[in-house]
Amino acid sequence: MPSTACPVVGFDLDMTLVDSAAGIAATLRAALAEVGRTVTDEQVWPTIGIKLEAALAGIHPDLDADAVTRRYRELYPTIGIEPITVLPGAVEAFRAVRAAGGRVLVVSAKIESAVRTVLAHVGLDGPGLGPDLVVGGLFGAAKGTVLAEQGAHVYVGDHPGDVEAARAGGAASVAVATGPHTSEQLWAAGADVVLGDLRAFPAWFGERFPIV
Repeated sequence: MPSTACPVVGFDLDMTLVDSAAGIAATLRAALAEVGRTVTDEQVWPTIGIKLEAALAGIHPDLDADAVTRRYRELYPTIGIEPITVLPGAVEAFRAVRAAGGRVLVVSAKIESAVRTVLAHVGLDGPGLGPDLVVGGLFGAAKGTVLAEQGAHVYVGDHPGDVEAARAGGAASVAVATGPHTSEQLWAAGADVVLGDLRAFPAWFGERFPIV
């Protein structure tokens, strides 16, 4: 694991820092309606966190997932952003890393432009709080490449793919049970730590990285 002199912590976005479920579902319904298809919230929920092309392939495998994804991304800024809310503890988690003199990364499967728009919408991009690096369009072990390059000590996410990302990047995996996967599933995926939500993160982090 990298030196702890300057802690580097990566965070997933959807259902880790923000509750984006309603906006994702609404945008996907709109995109699918244009090609005569439907989708329920129950179908969307377990796919949150993976790349949209893969989610669509599982829901409607006969559709052109790339075409629907392009349309989704066109619609997302006007449909998907407004319902998004910051999850409890997200601001405090960022502040805990800052207080220890650390760097904050946001590494998401969402495309980078959308990640930045979401962070701005919920107020996680302000001076002294916002991430030092934002990277989008990555899932699972592909996130680990960025984490390794940045010397990340910790990666926080809600999905087994985020556990894989941490492993691939040589970081500790901190999982939060605020997404589609239960604590039991996250432990089974190999997480080093499982928290109920980010409200528990500052205490956990503070024990390992004291305030400077």
